[in-house]
Amino acid sequence: MSRKVAIVTGTNSNLGLSISYRLLETVTDPITLVVTSRTLPRVKEVIDTIKEFNSKLPYPRDLEFDYLLVDFTDIVSIISAAYDLNNSYDQINYLFINAAQGVYDGIDWIGATKQVLTNPVQSATFPTYKIQRVGVQSKDGLGLVFQANVFGPYYFIHRISRLLENANGARIVWISSIMSDSKYLSLEDMQLLRSDVSYEGSKRLVDLLHLATYKQLLKEGKIVQYVCHPGIFTSLSFMKYLNVFTYYGMLLLFYVVRFLGSPWHNITGYTAANAPLFCIKSDIQSDPQNLKYGSACSKKGAEYVKAQEIDDTGASDVLQYFEALRDGTDEKFKDQILETRKR
Repeated sequence: MSRKVAIVTGTNSNLGLSISYRLLETVTDPITLVVTSRTLPRVKEVIDTIKEFNSKLPYPRDLEFDYLLVDFTDIVSIISAAYDLNNSYDQINYLFINAAQGVYDGIDWIGATKQVLTNPVQSATFPTYKIQRVGVQSKDGLGLVFQANVFGPYYFIHRISRLLENANGARIVWISSIMSDSKYLSLEDMQLLRSDVSYEGSKRLVDLLHLATYKQLLKEGKIVQYVCHPGIFTSLSFMKYLNVFTYYGMLLLFYVVRFLGSPWHNITGYTAANAPLFCIKSDIQSDPQNLKYGSACSKKGAEYVKAQEIDDTGASDVLQYFEALRDGTDEKFKDQILETRKR
């Protein structure tokens, strides 16, 4: 069996780790897992955690590790990471784009209380009380959330396209969100610099970018691309705004809402990772690529995958904007070659 190569961005998150765990349960071939992070100490910690999980499987995988130090809010870092991959591998089989950076600034507790009391299901599924900063830019001068969650990964794919094409059937899985409705994005503010819902807007961009690119990727590079979302689960990204009481109150609300019939409250990262792994083994004939696949579960927590249609309004505008920005970035950084690690 040939060795597969998989990259999971954001490996150190709850969802990233769960995707890695389920990948080892799904792929039986020998596999090299490329862990990504912005810092080396976190890489080592994540590798040790995944090693321990693999050792406890009934049939531990033939598993090797590699790592990338990459920051998607830094074009030089992206170019360096891609350079490193292009010089280390002949092909990449699986790429999970698990980018979920936000510029949160707290919780509107009065608004949260009102929404929970008046519509608990809505409050736990489509919350309106998370406060996000407006106008935050990366050091490249782009919208920070726009670059971190969408353009940075898109440009990364562009830089490693040869490796994906060489795999002859590589899978790219974009992790979107249940909160990616068209109302969160203005095509006049593509970089989300004037938006107070930049995280949700970035996930709307993910949906549209997928719709605008998946056919071309399949036709020209035999690359199969899907978009999915993990439903609702406990994430570490918002923990600093919660104390022990509000954290367990949130968990209780999730269970209540699930009991009331919500299919999206998976609660655990492991269940949330169901749809991403579905997307690497799906059949493009029976599981169309123009749908978004969500991790869902029953009242008792039995997991399944639920497909949803995506409103394609604006997809061509998004593609045109991204292609122009990609080409401009290529030109601006054409002489930039760095490595991300010491050999």
